[in-house]
Amino acid sequence: MEWRDVQYQGSIYWHRSCRWVYLLDSSNLKDGLQLVWKRASGVQYFLEHHYGYFYILTNSPLGCSQFVAEGYHLARCQAETLRSGEWQNIIQAGQGVEIQDMDIFDGHLVLFLHRGGIPKICSIKMPLEFPLKHPMDIEDLNPWFFPLPSDTSSVVPGSNHDFMDSTFRVVISSPVMPDAVVDYDMLKQDFTIVHQEKVLGIDSFDVNENDTVKARHNWSYISQLYSCERKEVLSLDGVHVPLTILYSKKVEINGKSPGILMGYGAYGEVLEKNWCTDRISLLDRGWVIAFADVRGGGGLGMSWHHDGAGPYKLKSILDFVACGMYLVNEGYINRHRLGAVGFSAGGLLVGAAINLYPDLFCAAILKVPFLDICNTLLNPSLPLTTLDYEEFGDPTIQAQFEMICCYSPYDNIQQGVCYPSMLVTSSFNDSRVGVWEGAKWVARVREETCRSCSSSVVLRTNMEGGHFGEGGRYKHCEETAYEYAFLIKMMSEIA
Repeated sequence: MEWRDVQYQGSIYWHRSCRWVYLLDSSNLKDGLQLVWKRASGVQYFLEHHYGYFYILTNSPLGCSQFVAEGYHLARCQAETLRSGEWQNIIQAGQGVEIQDMDIFDGHLVLFLHRGGIPKICSIKMPLEFPLKHPMDIEDLNPWFFPLPSDTSSVVPGSNHDFMDSTFRVVISSPVMPDAVVDYDMLKQDFTIVHQEKVLGIDSFDVNENDTVKARHNWSYISQLYSCERKEVLSLDGVHVPLTILYSKKVEINGKSPGILMGYGAYGEVLEKNWCTDRISLLDRGWVIAFADVRGGGGLGMSWHHDGAGPYKLKSILDFVACGMYLVNEGYINRHRLGAVGFSAGGLLVGAAINLYPDLFCAAILKVPFLDICNTLLNPSLPLTTLDYEEFGDPTIQAQFEMICCYSPYDNIQQGVCYPSMLVTSSFNDSRVGVWEGAKWVARVREETCRSCSSSVVLRTNMEGGHFGEGGRYKHCEETAYEYAFLIKMMSEIA
């Protein structure tokens, strides 16, 4: 990682096998490498420089190398005291808020935040010249929160390479709004929509192009046609799980609609809920699409990931089940027409949920799913095995092996029970999830579950693609069409 401002140039060099992270002042190479922080398991930090100060965003309290799940805070030290490590905590997130990332410019500090699972972004004037005797909440620093659409699902920084610039560019997306490129003027505290994707066949741009003031501030919603609701679902252990529900406004919520529930819940990754034109095909057919931000993912920050990883993995599975039950009980989806979709580690989530409650779902799509977790983690020659010990546990340790066996999809298939119809995809050249995992799951489901259901368990193997399938727009359209056709066929047979 490199950064540059008018007074200082430097670089940070690191490697997975290194134990230390150093800084090199490129304007004075004779000083050699300076230690920033010793590497420690679970500790993360991001470094920036601003006029004689280093700013560090970290999840570890100063002077402590142990992992802390409460989230990030901001600290700083003077450049000349870097060797002594005299860091001072200056900004803490505040109640219900988590800092995700930062960027620093000549006159502003930009913070990416999550509040209740909803992305926020704000700017704070720099430099912070007043005395900071103790950490301050973001709200106490007179921040300007960038105006965002109410259904925003992601805020991604654009190309902001000019340190002296006061305009910050981001790409904003939501389930009901095509991606928009927006410039925020942090001095004037105003914004301009530079570009927004147009949707063929849908007239979402209802602002007169000649009205420049309105045009540059207009969020081109398609919410006139589609609704996006955020709910909190009570999981089986009393924890509230965020659930995003998307449907056409023409659909009446009366317990008759077909629908799918998507989930991932691993590696601290936030479930993808951005705008996707593919979904229009299902939404216009009266389908309901829901996204479950279960524990193990990053929907509510670092502690949310920690609470669904390793020995707590079963919590993420039960969260997914609770969200499925909520959709049925509240009338969003018919109880006989609920499907589930999981990709990669999300396939583990869906597969384990099906084992626990096989009658909850009528159809499922498992895309390059991680299903034979015990055998895979016991084979250290596979590319990601040892790296996955931290996420799922180490099966060479007896207690952790027994814990993994409790939820491993391949090892917990119920005998003689009716399972939902399933489309399982795998890729021959997949270096992350072996092609055999999907094949073994399909073979065992066909062998051990209800015989009359085995014919509706389909295995589709891509002999050329990798973990993310084949490249190209047409191949993506072909795969999506096949998956939607499977779901529509299965739901139609039940109806």
